[in-house]
Order: sequence, then C-alpha cells, then structure tokens
Amino acid sequence: MLKCNGERLWASLMAMAEVGATARGGSCRLALSDEDKAGRELFSAWCRAAGLSLSVDAIGNLFARRPGSDPEAAPVMIGSHLDTQPEGGRFDGVYGVLAGLEVVRRLNDLGIRTRKPLEIAVWTNEEGARFTPAMFGSAVFTGTLALEQALAIRDADGVSVAAELQRTGYAGQRPLGGKVDAYFEAHIEQGPILEDNARSIGVVSGGQAIRWLDVTVEGMAAHAGTTPMQLRKDALYGAARMIQVVEQLAADFAPEGLTTVGELSIAKSSRNTIPGVVRFTVDLRHHRDEAIEAMERSVGLQLQALAQPRGLKVTVERHWVSPATPFDADCVAAVQQAVDGLGYSQQSIVSGAGHDAILLARYCPTAMVFIPCVGGLSHNEAEDVLPDDARQGVDVLLNAVLARAGQIEPGEA
Repeated sequence: MLKCNGERLWASLMAMAEVGATARGGSCRLALSDEDKAGRELFSAWCRAAGLSLSVDAIGNLFARRPGSDPEAAPVMIGSHLDTQPEGGRFDGVYGVLAGLEVVRRLNDLGIRTRKPLEIAVWTNEEGARFTPAMFGSAVFTGTLALEQALAIRDADGVSVAAELQRTGYAGQRPLGGKVDAYFEAHIEQGPILEDNARSIGVVSGGQAIRWLDVTVEGMAAHAGTTPMQLRKDALYGAARMIQVVEQLAADFAPEGLTTVGELSIAKSSRNTIPGVVRFTVDLRHHRDEAIEAMERSVGLQLQALAQPRGLKVTVERHWVSPATPFDADCVAAVQQAVDGLGYSQQSIVSGAGHDAILLARYCPTAMVFIPCVGGLSHNEAEDVLPDDARQGVDVLLNAVLARAGQIEPGEA
C-alpha cells in the first residue's frame, strides 16, 4: 500500500491557512471574495508546479487535471472546497482539496501513471455563508440547479454571483458537467464520533437527509407601555415558544433526529415596541427520508397550533432540500479495502453534514473518507486536526483513487 508525504501535506495546509487568516487562528475566505480568489491562486500555482492543467466552468468551479493513458476515459475526480465560514477553521473543505493535490504529488514522486485521468475539483460556494443555497457550484455542475438561477443569487449587500465571478476572473469557459468516472472526497468529520471511538478513519456510507425551512411569524407591532398583555399579538414571544417546540422535536425523533434554529431576526425592532414580525430558520436532519418528512410535517402542524391562540400568523416555507443519499457500493468498497490494507483503525459512518459529495453521488459513483477533528469542533476558528490523522486520511484516499483509476505498469502504453 502506498503512503503520502505527510510533512508536505501539513505544510500545504498551514500555508493555505495563512490566506484569510483570522486573529484567533482560523480562516475567512468567503465565496468569491478577494481571499477566496487568493486561496484559489495559491492552489493553482501548486497545481501548475505539479504539471496539472487548469480549467474553470461558468459557475467558477476550478479543475486541475492530470492526464491518464486512456484519452477516452472519464476522469476520477477528487475534490472539496476552499471557501470558509466567516470565522471558519483551517481544515473544513481545504483538507479535501489539498488531499487531492497530495495524491497527485505522491503519484508524481513515484512515477506512477494511471489509465484514467485524475481531476481535482474546487467547488464554488460550498459553505453557503455568503451566498445561499450552499453547494451551488456542485449543484450547477450536476444539473441540480440552473446556471442562470445561481448567477442571479445576491449576497447580503446585494452583490450578485455573476458580478463576483467576473470581478475575480472566475467566470470560466469550460462546459458544465461532463462524464465523471467516480468522485472521492476527503473531509474532517465535523463531529465527535471518530474521536470518541478512537478511530482514525471514517468509511462514509452516505449522507443524511437535510431540510432547511424559513419561518415567518406575523403579529402586530404596538407600544410596549400602553398595550395590555392580554391584548398583544407579540411575534417574538410566539416565536420563542415555537423554537422550544422545534428543540423538542429532536427528542421525539432521537437519536438520529437533529434540529437547529440558526438565524432569528426581528423586523424593524425597537426597544419599546412589541415585535410585529419575526423570522427564523429551521435546520432538520435525519438519516431517513421518511423520518425527516414526518419532522417537517410536525413542525408545520405544531407551529400553527401555537400561533392561533396568540392571534399570530405563521408561514413555513422550504428553503432547501437534500435527500438521504447512499454512496456507491464499489467506491465505498475501494475506501474500505484501502483502510484495511493500511491497517488503520476505522468505522463505518453516515455524514451528518452536507457536502458536495452528496450532490455528486446522484451524478456519478461517489465515496468519502472522514478523519477526526479535535473535540468534534468545526465551523469555528479553533477547528483542529492531528497531523497523523490528516496523513492517514490521504493514505487511504491515495490507494482508493489509484485502485479506481488503474495503475499503468512499466512498459505499458
């Protein structure tokens, strides 16, 4: 079994972490920002030095290609993202991109040619921190989201995706989509399971279902000092009770059901005015589609039941849906065979977070490799991994990718 150059991998991770570095040790490279562009340019320079050719499609997805001996073969793709949360960590996404680069570098070191081409993909806006929905780069690539719709999306300042692609020079000409033999993505777990179980590798069987809901609670704004409590239509007090119900819903669907209210806003808020309109988001997750369907249905019914006696109007709208997604059995087996051959501690695991791999899995054979993150912490400047875990994850990725792409023996054409 082959092994990567762990020191080179770690040095690359630390160098990329300096692009958009934050005061508390994290990284901030919002999608299509100057920092995101700088990160892409550093990666591109490393790819050129490794002999890779670069291309960019119309939604800004960046691809670095190593040719194979078979010019007709579809590429084996490795990828993730370089954009981060506003106060993000140094490994979320970037680990998968630089893991792909280390795979190519190590094959170059060893003079190994593959039958199928290899491509490293950097997907645009995986995080969804600046532009929503998340993962629209891979969504456009796979045909899940129309290009025109994605280009029209605007950030909180009203700046469009189309404008930022032009400004940063990432409105590319490569045709969207195309044949992909298989897709592999290495990623930090972003949770505590591997660390708690003292496992170095997660062999990911698939991704759980995710639903994002937008909730609007409408009451009546009124004077805080002159309106009796029994006559109020207080949207915030109503929303507070609704949020408690959303929290309880997770217990009703335990242990796999997860609920989160991540955003809450009071329209035209004032210290001495009863809130008239409140908006909040709901994030629902479960391993099974039928369970998350029931969770969404319960949210709608229970919130309506709370609104009525308070004289409130509540509207629940779907913002984004990602079904439960099993990964390809052959690709998962390639990962499993690699980790077994290397003798690393491992376990099967379901991805709790959304990843570009979830969208790719509906487009081509796909698998993921997870490594632990310290304390299960992610989307935080303190996010961290152990160098040995980072190295072992790439060792697994290297062997799984090579098995899929096919090694050309000396003397073969």
